[in-house]
Amino acid sequence: MKTTRLIPLACALLIGAGGAVAQTPSPASGFIDNFDDWSAFSEKENSKPLCYIASLPKKAEGATGQRGDAYMMVTHRPAEKTTGEVSVRAGYIYKEGTEVEVRVGGGQPIMLFTDQGFAWTREAKTDQALIAAMKAGVTLTVKGTSSRGTQTTDTYSLKGFTAALEAIDKACGVK
Repeated sequence: MKTTRLIPLACALLIGAGGAVAQTPSPASGFIDNFDDWSAFSEKENSKPLCYIASLPKKAEGATGQRGDAYMMVTHRPAEKTTGEVSVRAGYIYKEGTEVEVRVGGGQPIMLFTDQGFAWTREAKTDQALIAAMKAGVTLTVKGTSSRGTQTTDTYSLKGFTAALEAIDKACGVK
């Protein structure tokens, strides 16, 4: 099962629709830099390198008044041989048994499985296909259903995605 260990940290660091950092953390906090609408971080988790990028949606539709923070992340854990793990936090609990639809621009949908308030792809090759599409895209939409049956659509900007990903590739030694 995929892990949600860093997602609360990224949520605490990000504010606003543009993925800006709430306050400029000190270098010890793991903040690398902002790249337009994406922020990059490098941390140690159990003394092992961990790097991730995160962004907040530019537009959120459905249940917006009742939601917590929503964001998208790509995580590298090279010591675990995990690179490019895509995850989404909804800001609510997903309806049990539902999937999340992710679509870059007008491209084909990619379905993610849900667990509580988070969603992931089922396999690394799907993560890699989604990342390749994100590098070439301008916007990404995430459609999900809350436990109350409310449909939501979050729209993310992909401006700065590639630069932020390159920053964590370098920080975590990923090629």
